[in-house]
Amino acid sequence: MAKTQSVWGIELGQTALKALRCTMVDGEVVADAFDFIEYPKILSQPEADADELIADSIAQLLERNDSITDKVCVSVPGQSGLAKFFKPPPVEVKKVADIVRYEARQQIPFDLADVVWDFQMMPGSMVEEGYALESEVGLFAMKREQAYRQLAPFDRADIEVDVVQLAPLALYNMLAYDRMNERLDADVFDPDNPPASSVVLSIGTDSSDLIITNGFRIWQRSMPIGGNHFTRQLTKDLKLTFAKAEHLKRNAREAVDPKLVFQTMRPVFNDLVTEVQRSIGFFRSLDKKAEIGELLLTGNTVKMPGLAAYLEKNLGYDVQVLDRFNRLTGDDVLANPAFRDNAPTFAVCYGLCLQGLNSSQMHTSLVPREILTERMIRAKKPWTVAALAALLLGMTGHYAFTERSWATTHDDLWSNSVSAVTAMESKRSEHEKRDSELDAQLSYLNVMGKEVSGNAERRLKWLEIIKTVNNAVPRKSFVGGKIPTRQEVPLDEREDIHVTRFDTKYYEDLKDWWTDELAQRYRDEIKNVALLTNSELSDEEAAALDNNPGPEGSGWVLELSCYHDYNKDTLEAVGEIGSDHVRRVMTSSFLPDNPNSKTVELPRPDGGKEVFTLAEMGISYPLMLDDNEPKVVKIANPDYDPAAAFGEDEGETAGDGEKEEDGEPAFFQVPRLEFVFQMVWQEQPLAERVAKKEAERAAAEELRKQEAKKKADADAANTAP
Repeated sequence: MAKTQSVWGIELGQTALKALRCTMVDGEVVADAFDFIEYPKILSQPEADADELIADSIAQLLERNDSITDKVCVSVPGQSGLAKFFKPPPVEVKKVADIVRYEARQQIPFDLADVVWDFQMMPGSMVEEGYALESEVGLFAMKREQAYRQLAPFDRADIEVDVVQLAPLALYNMLAYDRMNERLDADVFDPDNPPASSVVLSIGTDSSDLIITNGFRIWQRSMPIGGNHFTRQLTKDLKLTFAKAEHLKRNAREAVDPKLVFQTMRPVFNDLVTEVQRSIGFFRSLDKKAEIGELLLTGNTVKMPGLAAYLEKNLGYDVQVLDRFNRLTGDDVLANPAFRDNAPTFAVCYGLCLQGLNSSQMHTSLVPREILTERMIRAKKPWTVAALAALLLGMTGHYAFTERSWATTHDDLWSNSVSAVTAMESKRSEHEKRDSELDAQLSYLNVMGKEVSGNAERRLKWLEIIKTVNNAVPRKSFVGGKIPTRQEVPLDEREDIHVTRFDTKYYEDLKDWWTDELAQRYRDEIKNVALLTNSELSDEEAAALDNNPGPEGSGWVLELSCYHDYNKDTLEAVGEIGSDHVRRVMTSSFLPDNPNSKTVELPRPDGGKEVFTLAEMGISYPLMLDDNEPKVVKIANPDYDPAAAFGEDEGETAGDGEKEEDGEPAFFQVPRLEFVFQMVWQEQPLAERVAKKEAERAAAEELRKQEAKKKADADAANTAP
């Protein structure tokens, strides 16, 4: 007989603990044990101590089943986790993980360090020659603290959980194995003609999970309605206690007036039907080719009289209760009255067992990675101790044999040789000491030489960087270095950026400047610049920007206090004024990798001139710190004539900025944007820049010669007789 293995599937519900143990025997799944432990109170009741009730139920489970040493799989409610499905582009299978990691950062609304997540390709994905062509990937996540909270009761009971799975996915595993195995075994999925889908409605205590699947694709939704809503409706309308209302709900047919009970619960029936119809309607809007063939009900709430018939009548689907499993065997369990009475609530446990037995379609798990690592280390400790013991035993034997050989050795035979070796060792030490002293002197002379030779360059570095920054600041209205008159270019139509202050600060480590807030500001600014300059970032560029670690090492931060008057109202429609104007003309001008960024011509040490880019000058990370609104300021008019502003007899002046009939106003009112602009400067010595340029030119010339030689050889070969 083939080797067997057993798995426990455990679901901690709101009203009871459900557990099922299955074993794989000769390729068949056999149920050989189960347990259904109902809590004295529902966990969501205000007076219930959920931790204590769960701990007591787990203790009963261990007591009834002689502890649990088999593999354990547990479920968590669907609303406790996140499930997303997306279609990646055609890509190599080994690169799917990179795409999913990028997608996880976009889809999961938390820092990835704070969540436990996993993924897998869905069944029926088309993979040919190592490439995923037509495929769908499922991404599943849960907050780390939530995962630890779900595992805490099992940790306190000393039960080691191997798999944590979302309850809707466990239901899918059950349905795929028990009812859709033939289509999945064929592994042929035609997205243009998909097989019929089944709807699984798992009605819980406070909420319900709705899953729609055709075996190859899954869609799920959690609905905020469950069995407790029927109980609360009875409590409210019939003025009953919660316990009496719960008893009446379960035994509605034996009530004094069953019709009154069903009429009281009718609003909840209607709400449930409405939620199911809304969910199915939304699914149909996403997948217009899907056809729904049946609706399956799970959960103990389905035992409520009339529920299945009401859903079938109002939804128009064939409604069945999942109270039997086609491919599950094991008469000792399946024939047990307690199991048969609660069979609809064991669907999740069945799906968990299938995953533990490696017979499921979904095999993701949300057990935190650090817990798995700790278990792996703990499992290898005995082997490590055994290896160390063997090593210690071998070293002890080696020492014993060496000591025995030493005891039989005659020292007088080796004394002269030992003396010679000692003398040579002493001479070696003297030479090494002298060599170290000479090496230290050489290092000192090299540093001093570099200091002396580089002093001339340091005298010029501030002149160079000031010229570089000044050359990159946009001055579009200046023609030949001349400021245009107001009549030539109005003040509010000048695109020039004016710098009023230039400050610098040195950082031993630029990470002290590059804070998380500043990094986010930089990413947002670069994306805005890309939009304004019609150079939208690709997915790879956007990912690189999001993962940019910032400047490293020491350097300077240059800060410019600036303003511009290019804020005319008529320009607002095209996004050219205010901060957008700064991004468009100044930030883009200082971006080192921008093909339109400025260059600067500087003198070489040999008297010539050399053109350098901003990147070669060490300029990077340009950033407008604040995003202000323009404010109206007064600018004095250089053409103002005070004599023309006074009347001949009355001495009246023109109004505030008002122009006299034949005179000029004393000032102009212009909307002005004031802002602060920063950038990083990491000094690049002139000699190194020039040497790098010459090396690049030499390499280009060598490449040109090689190409010319190849061409000449090819011409000669073509002209040969």
